[in-house]
Amino acid sequence: MTQSTSAVQSPARSKNKTVAAWLAFLGGPLGLHRFYLHGLGDWLGWLLPVPTALGVYGMERVQQLGQDDQLSWMLIPLLGFTIAACALCAILYGLTDGRAWNRRYNPALAEDAAAGQTRWATIFAVALALMIGATVLMASIAYSFQHYFEYQVEEARKISQ
Repeated sequence: MTQSTSAVQSPARSKNKTVAAWLAFLGGPLGLHRFYLHGLGDWLGWLLPVPTALGVYGMERVQQLGQDDQLSWMLIPLLGFTIAACALCAILYGLTDGRAWNRRYNPALAEDAAAGQTRWATIFAVALALMIGATVLMASIAYSFQHYFEYQVEEARKISQ
């Protein structure tokens, strides 16, 4: 009787690879995938909203103060890099072998349990994370470099005068 009770409870606590990939892609900047996989005590999950909030604050500063605000061009890439990192997590989760997934996140289940299987929804999460994550990463890098070099030119202009 004890074995059947634990067998019934294990699937309820199993960590599904597809759910983790989608949570990392859609709610990663808020730490939702970390909370799903590691519980509410995960310190990294609680830290993820910080750069997200700082990036959003940088976007608000640009809307209020314009693009010349130096603090905003340092804060905005934090949001982009956080989104790109979470998209990378979604890709890694989705591409993890099912047996390795179950060994790591579902040790009580069999290695070939359904929680670690790759489904079409997993593939869509990986594809979208790759497209959106790469776009956001490249935009963040371009934005950072553009404003950094504009700042350097402005400082050089001040020195030359």
